[in-house]
Amino acid sequence: MAGSRISDLLRELYQKLYDAFGPQGWWPGETPLEVILGAILTQNTNWNNVAQVLGELKKEGLLNAQTLREMLDMELARWLRPAGYFNIKARRVKNFLDFFSQRFHDSLEEMAQEDLGTLRAALLTVKGIGPETADSILLYALHKPTFVVDAYTYRVLSRHYLAPEACSYDELQGLFMENLPADVPLYQEFHALLVRVGKEFCRPRPRCPSCPLHAWRLSGE
Repeated sequence: MAGSRISDLLRELYQKLYDAFGPQGWWPGETPLEVILGAILTQNTNWNNVAQVLGELKKEGLLNAQTLREMLDMELARWLRPAGYFNIKARRVKNFLDFFSQRFHDSLEEMAQEDLGTLRAALLTVKGIGPETADSILLYALHKPTFVVDAYTYRVLSRHYLAPEACSYDELQGLFMENLPADVPLYQEFHALLVRVGKEFCRPRPRCPSCPLHAWRLSGE
């Protein structure tokens, strides 16, 4: 499929979702550090559990990189319990905070100054941070123009013949980044809208009749 055709279809998809749902206002979080921690903690759990954890840490004045890094693993895991897999996630948070201290001296400003490609590669060296989490940090916390791909993205696009059944993370991300302008608000909104339609309609057992994309792209033509 020609690039201009893909670009047109992606814009059409975005507009249909935006018209149906409106702006999503993602990602929840008052500070970049809160967004980063949320991106790590939301793996394999729902956002309400993560919000509970971040709210409790904030209420106790613990939502600080140095404070969390110096906390005993057992104590941090106790705070993270509502997010599930709390021992594993405590280690992942500590891995990121060690990286953040050693490379950027706990400075989000310093971190944000690094170019996208170098920073993404560095984040992917942190144990427990994969492409989706790294891109969530880059896009939502640091406002770098990279597209976040998740299971919802794949499901929506493959069901509407915009992505092949066998498609890697990088290939699916490239579909967006090669056919849309490098625009942070657009990437943020598009990803959030795909999550919204994926959660409400494009489920493993889809709810097609009431979906705003119903009858759109019924074939690959």
